[in-house]
Amino acid sequence: MKKIYTDHIAKTLGVHTWQVENCAELIADGCTVPFISRYRKERTGGLTDVEVSEIKHYTEVFEEMERRKDTVIKTIEEAGAMTPGLRKEIESCISSTALEDLYLPFRPKRKTRATVAEAKGLKPLADAIWAHTVSRPSEEAKKYVKGEVSCVEDALQGARDILAERISETAALRESVRGIYRTRRVVSKPTKRGQSDPEARKYNSYFTFSRPIKDIPSYNLLAILRAENEGFLSVSIDADKEGCCKKIYYEICQKNGYPSKETGNEIREAVEDGYSRLLEPSITGEILREAKEKADIDSIRVFGENLRQLLLAAPVGQKRVMAIDPGFRTGCKVVCLDGQGNLLHNETIYPHPPVSKKIQAITAVADMAERYGIEVVAIGSGTAGRETEDFVRKVGLPADVKIFSVSEDGASVYSASDVGREEFPEYDVTVRGAVSIGRRLMDPLSELVKIDPKSLGVGQYQHDVDQNLLREKLDDVVESCVNSVGVNLNTASPYLLRYVSGIGPALSKSIVDYRASNGAFKARRDLLKVPRLGEKAFQQCAGFLRIQGAENPLDNSAVHPEAYGIVDRMAKDLGMPVSQLVGNEEAVKRLQAEKYVDGTFGLPTVRDILKELLKPGLDPREEAEEFSFADDIRDISDLRQGMELPGIVTNITSFGAFVDIGLHENGLIHASRLGGDPSKKLRLRQKITVSVVSVDLERNRIGLRLA
Repeated sequence: MKKIYTDHIAKTLGVHTWQVENCAELIADGCTVPFISRYRKERTGGLTDVEVSEIKHYTEVFEEMERRKDTVIKTIEEAGAMTPGLRKEIESCISSTALEDLYLPFRPKRKTRATVAEAKGLKPLADAIWAHTVSRPSEEAKKYVKGEVSCVEDALQGARDILAERISETAALRESVRGIYRTRRVVSKPTKRGQSDPEARKYNSYFTFSRPIKDIPSYNLLAILRAENEGFLSVSIDADKEGCCKKIYYEICQKNGYPSKETGNEIREAVEDGYSRLLEPSITGEILREAKEKADIDSIRVFGENLRQLLLAAPVGQKRVMAIDPGFRTGCKVVCLDGQGNLLHNETIYPHPPVSKKIQAITAVADMAERYGIEVVAIGSGTAGRETEDFVRKVGLPADVKIFSVSEDGASVYSASDVGREEFPEYDVTVRGAVSIGRRLMDPLSELVKIDPKSLGVGQYQHDVDQNLLREKLDDVVESCVNSVGVNLNTASPYLLRYVSGIGPALSKSIVDYRASNGAFKARRDLLKVPRLGEKAFQQCAGFLRIQGAENPLDNSAVHPEAYGIVDRMAKDLGMPVSQLVGNEEAVKRLQAEKYVDGTFGLPTVRDILKELLKPGLDPREEAEEFSFADDIRDISDLRQGMELPGIVTNITSFGAFVDIGLHENGLIHASRLGGDPSKKLRLRQKITVSVVSVDLERNRIGLRLA
């Protein structure tokens, strides 16, 4: 990668250029983000997975820019307009906007007023006015009154058309206007449709909106642009036309010199026309797109952090689970799962109106709990969730059976998906949905990777942001979470394995097929027997895969096979086998990291190895805890200002955090009541105590603050 790019990336991320260069080399060599951030710390200077992901993103952006530069240079060369200075400017671009500005005058055009004027032979007149080689353009224009040019004014108008386009395509002038626009306000007003369509009411707060573009919160801008796309708002930037035109004219004079009065008047007219007809709509669109890109990045950041917290939510582990997908009229679908998440039994109970077979339901739940040795109960948090939880708590299950409310978001998507049909082809969507609820309590990460993150209810304006950028970010988050936890090679589904570093969909299927045909893997090196899994893929994935009960205990740790030799040396120095060293805190603490640094492995890697030897294969996630809502709150009308209630954070956005307090409506803690970015104050699924600030019965809105 060129130095102009690595320098720019380093400056943007606040790291050293050599870190970016080394990281880019590793990426070019086929290394994944998790592998680089975990096992190549010496090369990157300890860059985090987030920083490595950013570098990866920028390398792809600049690779695309290089391809674009080749196209631009080739086009300009074919037009015979390339100069050494222009080539240098193009090659030194690090901004796509700057590159396109340089290309704009040479880009193949459709028919314009300027091209029509040039076809009439008026370009020399425009050049003379531009260069101030004539003091009386009206006299000079008489020479061009012939053919399609009917009069002096026709000639001057054509020259001004050429100059207007030239002004609108001059890179320095375009950037100057952008600078003005970036300081101005975005103004939104209702369209005729917006004033009459009831659907537009949700955008009422934007009907008289005006705010400096640099200060608009991302959620405000995305809402405004959505309303504009739906035809309810007109959006503009309140740039000062007179001020912009004066600045453009002044900059032209600074470069070309001050003209005569008559020549200056012609240039001023061209400036005003070029600004109104060409520059203003073009720059307005650019600045709004630029602002939206920033808003997209902010929203995607929030979405990514929410997804990370959701995926890394506390698991209950390999427990025997009764999972219930609640419902009123259609009943509650109940499934029983073994410790590995296999479906043992399913049936439907009707504890609620209108069917109200409560006695039969109590008997059925108690019988299933005893028959399948149920250890935990997972109850979906959607419709009838609160009522079903109340019912189950009154069944009289053994005291050690824990009951959890589990988010249903995405369960219906999974149940109707190809993955759901593939896993349970003989069962209907209701059974699949209940299984998903139970499995996500056992291991949220393993289950939620099967569902499109956009269906998990934890984003803001996720359908309005750049979908490619969103997908890239969410894939990075899923990959980061999966690899930070580690994956059991002998039990993982193909949907989980595909996110392991270096594997992907095709190899994940090959691994599962090999496992089905040959039995459980006994050692990490056995992966090399899987068809099409070569040394490179093994290098990338091995450290993130775990084999419980393996002959070599390091196969159930985050120590990479390439570093097993270091552990062998450590064990030899202590006079004990590796099996006795792993997990032996007293022995590990006797080892000095510096002693094992060599030309291949530096101090960061050796320290990571020692840390892993203390607690091999440690799951970084917390343990799941039971939670109960306030018993006396059943409806929004039960709320009173000042009440303190237990709640669970269900979504975090830039404008605040949504909290489930056991009602059908979530409450909102506005960002202003958190004193800053909500994502820095709260975590998704965090259990908190809130105080009721306001209750709007008409709109079903609940205002909260942290108690």
